[in-house]
Order: sequence, then C-alpha cells, then structure tokens
Amino acid sequence: MSSRLSNNAERRTTGTADNDGNPKPRATATGGRASRGSQPDSRSARSPQTGFTNPAHKRTASGNARPASRTTEERRTERLTVTTKEKLTTRTRSPERRSKEAPPPPQPKWRPKEQPKPRQPEMKPTETRPEPPPTTWDPVASLKPHTTAPLAVRVSIPPLASEAPSSQPEPLHELSLEAQEAAIIEDLLFVFMGYEGQYIRYSYSYNPSDERDRLTGPAFKVLPGLDPSLQDLTLSMLRMATHYAALETFIDVQSREEFGTVNHALCAAIRKFLQDYLIMVAQLETQFLTNETFTLHLLNVYTLPTSQMMFQLYTLAQELLKRNALLDEESEEDSDPDDIENILENLKRGGDLVPGNMTGKKICKGGVVIGLVTKRLESMSGDPAARSLLTSLLRDASRPYMTMLNEWLHHGEIKDPHAEFLIKEQKSIRRDRLEQDYTDDYWERRYTIREQDIPPQLLGVKDKVLLAGKYLNVVRECGGVDVSKVVQDVPTSFDDQRFLDNVNNAYAHANESLMKLLLTTHALPARLRSLKHYFFLDPSDYFTYFLELSASEMRKPVKSVNIVKLQSLLDLVLRQPGSIVSLDPFKEDVHVEMNEVSLIKMLQRVVNITGIEQGESLQPLSNQPIENDKNAVGFTSLQLDYNVPFPVSLVISRKTVWRYQALFRYLLSLRYLESQLSTTWHTHNTGVVWCHRSSVRSLEIWKRRVWTLRARMIVFVQQLLYFCTLEVIEPNWQSLMARLKAKDGSLDGSGQPDRTVDELMQDHVDFLDTCLKGCMLTNGKLIRIHSKLMQTCTVFAAYTNWLSRELEKADPDLIGPIKPPNMPDEQWRRFQTHKSQKSHNDSAQNSQLHDDEARINNLFEIIKKWETNFSRHLQILLDALNHYAATETVVLLSLCARLATANQGTEYAGLRTEEDLAA
Repeated sequence: MSSRLSNNAERRTTGTADNDGNPKPRATATGGRASRGSQPDSRSARSPQTGFTNPAHKRTASGNARPASRTTEERRTERLTVTTKEKLTTRTRSPERRSKEAPPPPQPKWRPKEQPKPRQPEMKPTETRPEPPPTTWDPVASLKPHTTAPLAVRVSIPPLASEAPSSQPEPLHELSLEAQEAAIIEDLLFVFMGYEGQYIRYSYSYNPSDERDRLTGPAFKVLPGLDPSLQDLTLSMLRMATHYAALETFIDVQSREEFGTVNHALCAAIRKFLQDYLIMVAQLETQFLTNETFTLHLLNVYTLPTSQMMFQLYTLAQELLKRNALLDEESEEDSDPDDIENILENLKRGGDLVPGNMTGKKICKGGVVIGLVTKRLESMSGDPAARSLLTSLLRDASRPYMTMLNEWLHHGEIKDPHAEFLIKEQKSIRRDRLEQDYTDDYWERRYTIREQDIPPQLLGVKDKVLLAGKYLNVVRECGGVDVSKVVQDVPTSFDDQRFLDNVNNAYAHANESLMKLLLTTHALPARLRSLKHYFFLDPSDYFTYFLELSASEMRKPVKSVNIVKLQSLLDLVLRQPGSIVSLDPFKEDVHVEMNEVSLIKMLQRVVNITGIEQGESLQPLSNQPIENDKNAVGFTSLQLDYNVPFPVSLVISRKTVWRYQALFRYLLSLRYLESQLSTTWHTHNTGVVWCHRSSVRSLEIWKRRVWTLRARMIVFVQQLLYFCTLEVIEPNWQSLMARLKAKDGSLDGSGQPDRTVDELMQDHVDFLDTCLKGCMLTNGKLIRIHSKLMQTCTVFAAYTNWLSRELEKADPDLIGPIKPPNMPDEQWRRFQTHKSQKSHNDSAQNSQLHDDEARINNLFEIIKKWETNFSRHLQILLDALNHYAATETVVLLSLCARLATANQGTEYAGLRTEEDLAA
C-alpha cells in the first residue's frame, strides 16, 4: 500500500446544518451514507446556497490538484461525528440513498420535511409527482436469527436497486470527466464492501436470495455513459468486489457446525484477511476525501496487491465449494460411510437424521481441506505472495487438526465431534465383547484409518499414528496414562520442524508402554506357557488322569454329557498335588466345552472359507450348512476354552484361541485313538480266544494279520502324534519364546523401537498358523485323507469285541467239551461257564462244524478289506506328503519317512495312480 494512504480507518462525515441551525452528519463510504440520495443534485447544481462546495465532486482533469475549499476545522469535525449505529442503519438502505428526493436526516428514517429548502427548487424539474414513493420505499435493516455458523453475518440482505423507486441519478454522459471519476470512485468504495452504488449495480442475472449466486459472487454492471478509459479501470476492479462478496457468503456457509473445526479455523483465517481488506477500503476513502490528487488510476494501483490476495482466497473457496457440491449440481458420490455412526448417535439423542441442510453427501472437511490447501500451496509455490498467503491459511486451518492429533498421540483419546480426524472410532465396539466376538473387532475395527481423509503430511506416517494411539488407548484404559495431564511443547501446525519427531516419539513411547504392560504387569509369557500346558497337552499326565476319571461320562452321546461334572473333574485334576499344572496361577481360566461339530467338518469349513486349492471352486456359505455330528460322543466333541483378561486378550484373542482349540481337538483325537488301539492290544493279549493257539492253521494266520494291522495302526497314530508335538509344535514354540524375550520394546540406535506390539501379535499368530500347517490342518486334501485313515482305525478298534465273538465261533477247539492242551484251567473254567449259558444240540454243532470253513473265509474277507483300505489311504497320504513337502513345507519329509515303515511289505507300497490320488 502506498505511503500516501492514511492510517486513519475511522468513519467520517461532513458537517451541514438544517433550517434550525443544528449540525447534520454526512456519512462516508465506510459509514452510513445517509445523504447519498442528494449527491447527484450537489454535483449537478453546485450551488453556493449549500454552504460549501464538495471537493470530492469538484475535480479538474485527472491527476490535477483539486482546490481546497474546506477548512481544517471542518475536516476535524468530519472525523468526530460518525457512529456505528449510523453505519448499521444506512448500509442496508443503499437503494434509498439513490433517491434524489431524500436528503440525509439525523434520524434512522428519512422524511421529506427535513430536506433543505434551498435544494427543493433544484429537485422539482427532475422529479415526477406525486411524492408518495419515499413513504413506501422504507427498507429497514434487521438481524437474522442465530445459526450454527458463529462467523456468519447476521445483518439482513439489502434490497436491490432495481426495486427502488423510478428516480435515477443524473446520467453519466451529462457529467464532466472529473465528476464521472469522482462518482465512480465513490461508488467503488461502496461496491468494494458488497453494496450497490448509484452507477454500479448488480447484473440482472444475480439473485441475492439464491445461495449459489451469492457463493459465486455478484456480477456488477456500470450504467451507460461512462468514459471508456474510466470504464476499463472500473471493470478490472469490480472483480475484487465480486470476490469479497463471495468470500463473505463462503464464510457464512462453510462455518456451519457440520463442516467441522478445520473449516471453522479456515473461515476465521479468511475473515482476518477480509478485515484487513475493509481497513484498506477505509484508508482508500480517507485518501479520496483528503487527497486532492487521488484518482481512479491511483485507486487501481493501490488495490492491485489486495486484488491478487482476494483472487487466491476466492479460487480456494470455489474449489472447496465444488468439493462440497454447493456450486454445481448434486454429485453422484455416495454418502459418507463414516457418518453412519454419528447419525445413529444423533438419532439416539433425538436429533435429525442429517444435520444442517446437507443431504447426506460427503462433506469436504478435516484432512481433505488441509489436502486442498496443501495442493494449492504446492502449485502456487512460484508466487511469493500466494505462497505466503496459503502458508498462513494452512497454519491456521491445521491448528484444530493438530490439537486432535496430539490428543490421540499423547493421550490415546479421540475428541472429534465432526468426524474429520484421520482416525475413525467405532464407539459401538466395546472391549467387554472380546470374549464373545471371534473377529477381534475391538482391535481391528474399533480404531481404523479414514483412507480418503488423510492429510498429505500424514500419508507417510499414518500407520504409526494409528498404532501409537491404539497402544496408548490400551494403556490408558488400564490406568497407565494420565488423561488430565496437558502435553507441553508440542507442534501446533504441519510446518513445524518437530512435526515428524513428535509422531515418531509418541509412537515409540506408546509401544514401549504397552510392551511393558503386557510382558511385565500382565505376565504374557506365563500366559502363553499356561496355554501350552492345556491345549498342547504338555505335560499330559494330568489330562490322562482326567480322561480316566471321566471315561464313563465321555462315552455318552454329546447331548447327554454333563458338562458341570466334567468341569468339576477337571478342577479336581488341575489341583492334584504333584503335577506341574497345580502350580499354574491361571488354571482358573480353563473351562470345558462341547462342540457338536466334528473336527474334520470344522476344519474343512474354515479351509473352504479362507482359501481354495488350485483347480477347486469356492463353495458359497449358503451351500455349506453346519451339520452336527450325529455319532458324536464326549471324546470327539470335547474342547477347552480359556478366558483371557484385557489387555492380554489383544494378543491371545478369540482368533488365536480358536487356533489353540483346533490343535487341541486334533491332538485329543490322536490321543483317544491311541488309547482305543492300546485297549485293542490289551484285548488281543489277554483274551482267551486270542491267546489260545488254535489247531486250525488258517485261524492263526488270520489272527496274525489282525495283530499286524493293529500294530501298523498304532505306529501310524504314534508317529503322527510324535511328529505334531515334537517336530512341529515344540520347535516353533521355542522360536516364539526366543522372539518374545527380545521384544522388550527398547529403542535402537535411531530412537525407534526394535520390536513392536503388532510384531509380537503377528509372531503369535504366525506360530499358530505354522503349527496348523505343519499338522496338516490347513490343506483340504490332506484333511480328507487323514479323516479316512482315522475313521478306518476307529472302526477297527470299535469292532474288536465283535471280532472276538466271531473268532470264538470259528475256532473248533473252543466249541467242543474238551479243553485245549495249551489253555490254563482257570481260563477254561471261565470259558465253559460263559458257554454253558447257551444250549447247543448235536445237530447244531454238526451244522456249526459244517460252516467253519465259510466263517473263516468271511473273517479273511473282512480283514482284507480293512488292510486294503488302511494301506491304500496311507500310501495316498504318503504321496501327498511328498508332494507338499517339495512345494510347501519341507518339514513333512520327516513324517513321510516315519509313516513309510507302517506300509512296508504291502502291495500298496510305492506311488499311487492318479485315480487313487483322486480318491
């Protein structure tokens, strides 16, 4: 701004007197111009009867000095006689000021009786009778009711000049060049503040009652007759007036409550620039009233820097409005999904469905606003003035955002009433649902990132920001963070050099705090060892004792099992002195459950949902109903559950507990099958029909085939159990414990944590996934083959008693009354007692003897089917293991070598055909 501009921004009036001799104020451009309606008469008449000649209207050629006709005392009086009330009253009456019939009164309302008598003869030739229009044209300024926009202008919109009476100012073409310039400058001072002048008015297409028109800004037109040189300068300056009016409306709209604090801060920053703009207008008016050499050209020169500033503010505002669909037609963007939670909360409080006058469209707020300002700052970096302006706007607009960021980073809390922060909080997800929720919503969905609302400054550290707040939130809920403590010396804007250091330091501190809370306060390693005792049966002495005590209950169908009784037996076993688990401080958290869905069906359903193998198709969930196992008993349905308190439940979550349960049920099935085959071995070694050496050689051969098949099945089960426990679970467990000891959250040389809580959680999940994969529980084909082998072994063990009865019927030594020579007397007596309960006649015995050969042949056919089924599926399993060991998990090679011994010497040893593999 030129040094010639006056620093005095006060309102001024010129002194006149009415008929009674009382002084009468004349308002200036920034004050209330109540005498503006008589100014055309003053310019046309210039009569000495008015008392003095207005120097602003008595101008020579542009650039020449104007004669000074006012004394110093008059100018001093001019500076002291303006009030704010006059400004409020007369700014809203600009149409009436254009009337030639109403000179300025001292009262807010204008009355014809107060017109100066010397001027009435001059007005009569130019006006038309009658005089009622002044009484009907009486616009009054009013205050609008309060809105949700605290920065909105509450003064009502003045009426249009087109609605004023038909009286018009003196045509421009009848004025001299000096008078034209004076009149246009005076009008421009009004137009710069968004009001119409006498010769500069709104275009007919502008409707001030339409919000879209006001947001775009009014288009001005100049009445005809203006000199072309003056018109060019005037039109170039009118753009600044358009920008100012549009920015005023932009602040009114964008500072509504639903647009968020970032928009509010941006509007407040823009309003500060508009206040400076108004001060400039007041200084220009001072120059116009006091400087005789002030011309339209000088006015244009003085407004050029401010015009550029207003243009930058205007273009930024228009871009924001377009993103909010407030200028163009309603966009096709979907509604903001982040607002669903806020809408539900609003409905619970009895509020409206959508706040304000928005229609559910996504509002441009928060990080998006900061991103727009940042993008524009980057594109305008070559313009020093624009860069300085946008940098100031970005600094002011980002302050509330940085306040929320610091609150999240240092306290773990989100104070975001307008849903504009980087992190979104789902308040409906509470930590008390962790025990029932198997999707870990509290950790994965309680706090998430709004991917579309990330400021550019946070793109590189968004994950650290999320994790820092999540970690600290957990510590805060456990009482480890003082929320009332105010964090000192934190950056308040994105251009602060400490901004990234603040994020990194907060992340490191939160990670270290949560790591210590988990490892030390809540004894996470001890929790994991407790889980190993119960779910991996390490050690299993207590569990073997539990199975012996509950055998009678576990043999019942699953719906008849008394879970309370089983829980009591388990508690009794866990408190038995002498066992390792009796010293476990977390044994109270173990509970007995019954799952009616078989292990194989549960695993197959999970495999079909989470992934498919090559060449297979994913079955929809609707085609995979959960079917309970009708033959399920307590042994096949037993599973353990484990209650974990917060915050250890974040690491030992429901997902991980499910993995523990799957491994436990698999190991239990192997243990149970081993016990069944061990019972079969005991029967074969103690039963009379099995221990007696029959005189029929074919029966002895058959018995040896049965014993061999039993031995092969035991080898299969024991080797599988050994592999799963000692070659899969134990090495991975040791690896997990080694990594856990290193994850103390300490800082490395660069000041960043060498281990993080998320890495710890991921290591735990990886450990369980590796165990599931190593135990062949994640491959659909291996699960099916394993299921057939287990079923074959189970049926064989279950039919042991039936085979004993069939062997007794087929052995002729046990039919006759003569004791076999190699049978002890006690066994023979017991056998005869059992046989005497049945009556046999000679014909029946002859018939039995006649059918011995057919019965023996039938026994050979039965055992051959079992041998074929077991050997065939075992070889298919070996071939599949060799394939997956070469392509996926090399650890399966060890299992192949162990299981191969169970199939040696059979006709199925070797690679199978594609048909066998498909089976």
